[in-house]
Amino acid sequence: MTDLGRVVQKAADALAAKHVGAVVAAVSGDRVEIRGVGAMATTGASAGQPPSGDTLFEVGSVTKVFTALTLARLAIAGVVDVEEPVADLLPTGTSIRSRDGEPIRLWHLATHTSGLPRLPKGLLKAVLAGGNREDPYADCTEEYVLATLGRTKLAARPGTRFAYSNLGAGLLGIALARRAGLSYDELVAREITVPLGLSDTSVAVPPAHAARLAAGHTKRRKPTAAWDMASLAGAGGLHATAEDLLAFVRVHLDLKAVTDHAFADALRLARSRQFELAAHHHVHLGWMSMQPKGSDTKRLYWHNGRTGGFASWVGFVPKRRAGVVVLSNTARSVDRTGMGLLRRVEGL
Repeated sequence: MTDLGRVVQKAADALAAKHVGAVVAAVSGDRVEIRGVGAMATTGASAGQPPSGDTLFEVGSVTKVFTALTLARLAIAGVVDVEEPVADLLPTGTSIRSRDGEPIRLWHLATHTSGLPRLPKGLLKAVLAGGNREDPYADCTEEYVLATLGRTKLAARPGTRFAYSNLGAGLLGIALARRAGLSYDELVAREITVPLGLSDTSVAVPPAHAARLAAGHTKRRKPTAAWDMASLAGAGGLHATAEDLLAFVRVHLDLKAVTDHAFADALRLARSRQFELAAHHHVHLGWMSMQPKGSDTKRLYWHNGRTGGFASWVGFVPKRRAGVVVLSNTARSVDRTGMGLLRRVEGL
């Protein structure tokens, strides 16, 4: 076993005690290692079956990176402008607030600086009052989401303050899909997954792939319902495998090697637009990043995700040609595992 294989296996083994199942993957230069531990499910046909690189997981908010890259792709193609007000992409008559004369622009949604709250107005109250707690977004139709916007006050002038917003990311997905005349799933396929050959990354899992879909579990390892993000799919609706996500990461490691120049330009745009969160920490179009003090080049990009039954983490350091993917079918954070493993991988 290689050094890379050993550190990946060690990280996977460490998850086994508190997660029903997990897959850990890493790339270092041209070397790739993927390890699975635990089980795809605790009941049903896949109970006890170990997960692998082609096991499908809900990836939650890692979806936001795909939504933001779709924005960058459409911007490079001239279909949208990142500075364009989102209102221009919504149905005529949709009411959406501005603040201090500044409208919500597309880049604000991709960087969580729109001023919008985390959730659509009334959703949390409805869930707590007896709604579908296991699948809280299932009733978030496009009509429902758009109808709440006019009643939703902005917490800050757009572009001036970071506040993580599933509503904002989901609204971005709605807006881009409407401009393209496609569903969100179809748009991400056209702009990202088909060009990159990511055949296992989609919102809807094809029937032929269903046997490879892991079952979700609560933090206490109890089976729980899958999530349907409905019209907010752009905030967290994708399913993916470790193999697909690692291939996605590898594209980010060497932009000069990307032969589709328009795609490479979109990747650059997604990184170049940034908003400072704190010293050495930024949010970009989709990705979060951190840069060690005193380092001009070693920037680490990452994003995590969580649904009712799954957790995910994806990160990479371009200058080290290192990347990590961690997927779990248990709603327990894998952030520490992912970040710790990436630190070790970049040192190999």
